[in-house]
Amino acid sequence: MGAVFPDGDHVLVVVPDPDLLELLVTPLRMAGYQVCTAATGGAALALLRSRPVDLVIADVAIPDVNELARGSRLAPADRPPVLCLTSCEHLDRLLPELGLGIEDYVTKPCRITEVLARAQVLLRERRPGRRDGVRCHGDLILDNQVCRAWRDRRSLDLTAAEYRLLRHLLVNAGQVFSKEQLARQLWGEHRGGNAIERLVSRLRQKVDRGEPPLIHTRRGFGYVLGRVPERHPQRM
Repeated sequence: MGAVFPDGDHVLVVVPDPDLLELLVTPLRMAGYQVCTAATGGAALALLRSRPVDLVIADVAIPDVNELARGSRLAPADRPPVLCLTSCEHLDRLLPELGLGIEDYVTKPCRITEVLARAQVLLRERRPGRRDGVRCHGDLILDNQVCRAWRDRRSLDLTAAEYRLLRHLLVNAGQVFSKEQLARQLWGEHRGGNAIERLVSRLRQKVDRGEPPLIHTRRGFGYVLGRVPERHPQRM
């Protein structure tokens, strides 16, 4: 299969299709992850109860998916984030199906580059400490547990792509990202600059509507969330 590094993050892949399972497992192991697998929700839940897992990659079409949802009853420190494989277009459609802290999704047919990119982001966000699910920046609040965001108590009606982009900018507030960086880090592939511009524009209309702007364009550099100084500080 591929080299397995003993200190790699532990990933549980829950996929009933053998071909899709092989497509995922081999690159994950070659990337250094320790991978265990399950074909049903019940088998996945048993593994979650018996060993530490840092990330779950689950096909929402697995048999007895509700069994896996029972993992939400695990102690908060033992609940790993879930990356879903689905044909759904919006995250909110997934929540009634799988209640184990869904944080992201990849549409089928899966591109392995996107799966690896999303797994890396979720694991990096988890590493500083056990996730509390809520991130804030001023009056902007994002709750990963329910995949929702608010600005000054106003609920933001975000698509999955908009939510993913907002979370990435919020987690990295103050850092400037080019369109190419956003496409590679969020989707693991090159996307046309116009597509990223349109996505940022739609997100900005929802987040900054009637409020002081939080999402800014640094011309020639990219996009950043946070306060941007209007002028350079004076030299002393």
